[in-house]
Amino acid sequence: MLSCRQLISRLLPFRKTSTFACVRAADYVEVQEEQGNVLKYPQVWLRDNCQCAECFHAATRARKSHWERGPLNIPVSQVAYNRQKKQLEIVWQDKHKSTFDLGWLRDRDFGEATRKRYLEEVYKPPARLWGKSAFEDVRKEFQYQDVLQQDAALRDWLEALAVQGFAILKGAPNDLNVAKNLANRIGYIKRTTYGDVFEVKSKPNAGNYAYLMTPLPLHTDMPYYEYKAGINILHTLIQSESKGGANTLTDGFNVAAQLRKLHPEDFEVLKTVPVNWFDIGHDGDDSKPFHSLWRAPVICLDVDGRFTRINQNTTKRDSRFSVPLGQAVSWYKAYHKFLEIAQSEAVEFKTQAGDVFVFNNLRMLHGRTAYEDAPGNERHLVGAYVDWDIIYSKLRTLKFPNAKD
Repeated sequence: MLSCRQLISRLLPFRKTSTFACVRAADYVEVQEEQGNVLKYPQVWLRDNCQCAECFHAATRARKSHWERGPLNIPVSQVAYNRQKKQLEIVWQDKHKSTFDLGWLRDRDFGEATRKRYLEEVYKPPARLWGKSAFEDVRKEFQYQDVLQQDAALRDWLEALAVQGFAILKGAPNDLNVAKNLANRIGYIKRTTYGDVFEVKSKPNAGNYAYLMTPLPLHTDMPYYEYKAGINILHTLIQSESKGGANTLTDGFNVAAQLRKLHPEDFEVLKTVPVNWFDIGHDGDDSKPFHSLWRAPVICLDVDGRFTRINQNTTKRDSRFSVPLGQAVSWYKAYHKFLEIAQSEAVEFKTQAGDVFVFNNLRMLHGRTAYEDAPGNERHLVGAYVDWDIIYSKLRTLKFPNAKD
């Protein structure tokens, strides 16, 4: 094994440079950059990600080698930095050779700043939580035709949905296909038990509470889906002329954050106790029967502790509560606190014909005030869903059109 001093001397033929590489603490390779930055990588990670043609298939951006083909914990025999090529060169003890471009390594640095930048700029834009007082500051409006025709407008719209959680499109035509067109502009529509698209209007013998004229309490759609719809696209075709029919909205992530701050014990209950969510009936363009069930807490977090999903729908919360008896009372207490905060932070606004209200269904609690449905005073919306996997994929292709890996 060469020492760092020996390695530096080997680099002299490449004209003097303070960038060098060496092995540290047996398990790591360290690259000391000219600017003073130190890049550190596990040896096993470098071997796993060898970029040579024997180990990596460039056309498909896929590694060929797998754990079952042999051990990856082969130690480094020699390591050097080639200044002219700006590459880290490694010879392993089994004589295999690996070469890594310095820029490629920088993008994959294990340091906190690089990890944070990747997670926020490439993986998912961080959500900006907001309360009632900040609604006008976070409210973003876009022109429907701009989003359909201009990639820059599409990118800004999707970014707003990811960060603020909602946005409004203006100037949509009186066309039943508007919601579907927007879904297809992003990628693919999400078909549900309610079909590719659904209509929200007063219906006789309604099978869903949303199809009534009564107030629709703050909720998220489809908590009974394990993989529920990511965004809800609601196009207003006809708006009620009565005082009612207004949209209500609150940021569920902000509600959860406030609950965690003000009532940490209640927050713990709502993020751990599973609730039975259900939907039974028949609907959609094929009118097939369905019986949907899913158990999940009201508040869901990811492995990094960030909010990922809020489940709240009083009309779709099952009377069956499959938890130990002792958890039920504490859950209702915590749930009451959650709803109190949600109501106190809710805003009210009324879309007009030609508006398309789009929001993050994993985050936003939405509802509707009561309205009177009578001849000449109708309310008619058409909606569609798109999954967040599709949205984030589209957003990345717009932000990084030349990305190769």
